[in-house]
Amino acid sequence: MKIVNQTSAGGIVYKTVGNKKLWLITQHSQHKGWVFPKGLVGDTDSNESMEAAALREVEEEGGVKAKIISDKPIKTNYQYQWQGDLIKKTVYYFLMEYISGDPKNHDWEMMDAKFATVDKVKKTLTYKSDQEAFEQLLYGKSA
Repeated sequence: MKIVNQTSAGGIVYKTVGNKKLWLITQHSQHKGWVFPKGLVGDTDSNESMEAAALREVEEEGGVKAKIISDKPIKTNYQYQWQGDLIKKTVYYFLMEYISGDPKNHDWEMMDAKFATVDKVKKTLTYKSDQEAFEQLLYGKSA
């Protein structure tokens, strides 16, 4: 089995409505899991920075424009098998604040995108790596 190392970047995006923060989550079209928007760094531009990739993926998969609030990303790692290869993925999530746009304008990779409360996000996220990244962002520790 071939081992493939991949680096992705994405965003954990919030918007403030009244006195409440809502968080952007997306549902993947293929595996149906609920995740934060992310994607490969440099898949279309080999000189792409992690920050640029994260902002691009949030706009493509989440349908919204956002700005990076913290330049210190949360790093997660996981692996899975795909077409006979072992994919070892490192993801860098940046905390972002919503600027504009509508999650309904997401691309084909996602079947749904929406803003949700902290409790709803915690109950909805499918994968442990995303759950741990969210916990770390909210409370400064791993789940």
